[in-house]
Amino acid sequence: MQRKLALLAAIVGLTATTSLAGEKTYDAGATDTEIKIGQTMPYSGPASGYGTQGRAELAYWKMVNGKGGINGRKVTLLSMDDAYSPPKTVEQTRKLVEQDEILANIGSLGTPTNTAIQKYLNGKKMPHLLISTGAGKWNDPKTYPWTTPFYPPYEQEAKIYAKYVLRELPTAKIGVIYQNDDFGKDYLKGFKQALGDKAADLIVKEASYEVSEPTIDSLVVAMKGAGVDTLLTIATPKFGAQAIRKVADLAWKPTHFMVSVASSIGGVLQPAGLEASTGLITALAFKAVGDPAWDNDQGVKDYLAFMKEWYPEGNPIDGSNQVGYTSAMMAEIILKNCGDELTRENVLKQATNISHLSLPLLLPGITVTVTPDNYSTFDTFRLAKFDGTTWKFFGANISASASN
Repeated sequence: MQRKLALLAAIVGLTATTSLAGEKTYDAGATDTEIKIGQTMPYSGPASGYGTQGRAELAYWKMVNGKGGINGRKVTLLSMDDAYSPPKTVEQTRKLVEQDEILANIGSLGTPTNTAIQKYLNGKKMPHLLISTGAGKWNDPKTYPWTTPFYPPYEQEAKIYAKYVLRELPTAKIGVIYQNDDFGKDYLKGFKQALGDKAADLIVKEASYEVSEPTIDSLVVAMKGAGVDTLLTIATPKFGAQAIRKVADLAWKPTHFMVSVASSIGGVLQPAGLEASTGLITALAFKAVGDPAWDNDQGVKDYLAFMKEWYPEGNPIDGSNQVGYTSAMMAEIILKNCGDELTRENVLKQATNISHLSLPLLLPGITVTVTPDNYSTFDTFRLAKFDGTTWKFFGANISASASN
């Protein structure tokens, strides 16, 4: 009898273990039928040019849901307007977490805005993933393990420009215009680091602006007046377009580096004027959609088909739409990999265990790697010059971490 009871207990134990292994595990924001995620975007305010990125992500999830969702679950993205205002970001994020009960915050945009919510979300152990900002401070898994970036790091990109200057323009008289926040200061820091002991001699003028200012025209005038012949503009789209226009209005012809953040043809260069933008140099990790050289690239063709069907009002050559599409694709991969274990802890685990992932719109040779000890996603770029119609790549891929 005792043997029978022991055997019965073993069978019950085995059944329980098997049941547990196949069990679906959810945190708030996930059910058998839905995954609810949230983000903040500047649909209004001084950085509203980026708002199209959020609209592209909403369209991407509409496409995913139209094809059956993720593992049979519909994805609901709550994309809230924060007007690029940190207090508004805090308000909207608290609502997403405490009232809407999202599973994860994915893709929120902006350095000052994400800074305002980072401690709060990490304190809540809420995944704060794929944030659209390249500030170096986001790669801090020890202090802020729940925050991961998804944007080419600003410092790394700036080092590419410095390497070019040292190689091709060794006697340059450099002027730098930068936004006075972590975004602008990170670019400036990386640029100076790569120039090394030559920074003091080569940089003849620096000038910063506040995001609340209406224009940076006076800074451009001051750069020309200082004898600058090589200009690095570290700006968001609105101010980037202003700099391009003012340089043209002054009939000034410096070598002009424009950071990738403000390199969108549809969002910056077209508003500034394509003729005025001709000759600009930037560093990119993404393919140049619109360049005939990529017309037969399958990743570009798939992206253009997506834009035509799911976001026809969007401009496919606006770089913000390309970032939104790629960021949403990354989120899809992460959530798919969670399977039926849709807990915040597992979402973070999947987001921080990515190895050499190739994505359709990234340049050949550029992949994404994220580990629990290193959240930085990119360090390789390729220089491109605007020819009046599109960005034309030149040279080979350049790693910011390489010695030459």
